[in-house]
Amino acid sequence: MKMNVKSIALSAVIAAGFMAAGAMASDKTEPRNEVYKDKFSKQYDSWHATDESKDVVDMLEKVPSLVVLWAGYGFAKDYNAPRGHMYAITDVTNSLRTGAPKNAADGPMPMACWSCKSPDVPRVIEEQGEDGYFSGKWAKGGPEIVNVLGCGDCHEKGSSKLRISRPYVDRAMDTLNTPFDKASRKDKQSMVCAQCHVEYYFEKTAERPGFVKFPWDMGTTVEQMEVYYDSIEFSDWTHAVSKTPMLKAQHPGYETWKMGVHGQNNVSCVDCHMPKVTNDKGRKFTDHKVGNPFDRFEETCATCHSQSKEFMVKQVEESKHKAEDLKARVETQLVKAHFEAKAAWDAGATEVEMKPILMDIRHSQWRWDFATASHGASTHAPAEVLRILGTALDKAADARVKLAQLLGAKGVKQPIAYPDTSTKAKAQAALGMDMKTMNAEKAEFKKTLVPQWEEEAKKREATYK
Repeated sequence: MKMNVKSIALSAVIAAGFMAAGAMASDKTEPRNEVYKDKFSKQYDSWHATDESKDVVDMLEKVPSLVVLWAGYGFAKDYNAPRGHMYAITDVTNSLRTGAPKNAADGPMPMACWSCKSPDVPRVIEEQGEDGYFSGKWAKGGPEIVNVLGCGDCHEKGSSKLRISRPYVDRAMDTLNTPFDKASRKDKQSMVCAQCHVEYYFEKTAERPGFVKFPWDMGTTVEQMEVYYDSIEFSDWTHAVSKTPMLKAQHPGYETWKMGVHGQNNVSCVDCHMPKVTNDKGRKFTDHKVGNPFDRFEETCATCHSQSKEFMVKQVEESKHKAEDLKARVETQLVKAHFEAKAAWDAGATEVEMKPILMDIRHSQWRWDFATASHGASTHAPAEVLRILGTALDKAADARVKLAQLLGAKGVKQPIAYPDTSTKAKAQAALGMDMKTMNAEKAEFKKTLVPQWEEEAKKREATYK
């Protein structure tokens, strides 16, 4: 069975013959998307159409410098362009980032890595509490998290009414003094998207180890979150080349949307990405094929803008190209800064000498990542994205100036010799990554453990009413 049809196949089996009396999935969450197929057929069909984004685009092949920027972190092993919602379970299961566990207690990733992938997540939280859900390794969730991102993530059970399905998202909204239950319908439409399209991290506190948290305590701008992370001395990992305590931005779409003209003018995520459309019977419904607004131009952009589609596509492309140009310049500077930092350490630099340099590298890469990891940021907030990338370039340059001075003081001949990182394979080899072994272990995991997960899930779901 192909992984991308696992959740559909499971639900279909239940719908066909296993709907006998048994336990309810949850009092609050129905995780099986197939259950909603008849009552909300148009929404279901359009949601299902997100499986049309079949192509897997290897971003490390396209941009090999990413391997160096994420050295020592899972993203250096594997990073593909995001696909449609129907692939949420498939892609996290197949990714080298989640490793090749042999059993439920095996690593390397925590349970929190499932958190944006499935309506089974709120189901398990409701059944076990957050402590029960977040405890343990990612592989623990294999037999439980099987229904792909869908109806139960954003809607109340059996209803079209919107909801926040994850408690940590409610806490984050409360931090901003924007509780979901007091929000307008427009705001709620964007808040449900913010359950996943958002910056987050995994807490390392004794009280909540591994819990998902949004770093909004000081605000939602790139600088405010940077100050927050620095204040708690948080890092996602230590860079394998420069020894910098790094931050990995996830996908801060909600934050960048808030900074742009649409967010500031009460245009919700749904207005552009899930518009109201008319079916063949003349009835309106919300299109759940989340994607490019230009694919539904008349129902999205044209409801507010008088310009032609061609004009607006050109405007968006121009913003995108400007951001991509600046992004590439930052990447070039950061790659050199990481290797120059290694040269400084090798020459005997002290932690005191390196601290301000590493802080510049940390802040530069955080800002670069924040501006580029968000899906569509150059469209959501083009001016802000260029500003952020400009500050990232400045901080990378600051780090390299300080490194040049330090390397000179240590008697290191400049420029230093940089390894060949012109392709994904060369970059991974330069970092000493054994990709052959990783890929073989992943293949064995998919051959042995994943089928066991599928069988366990079938048995459990067969007991649902």
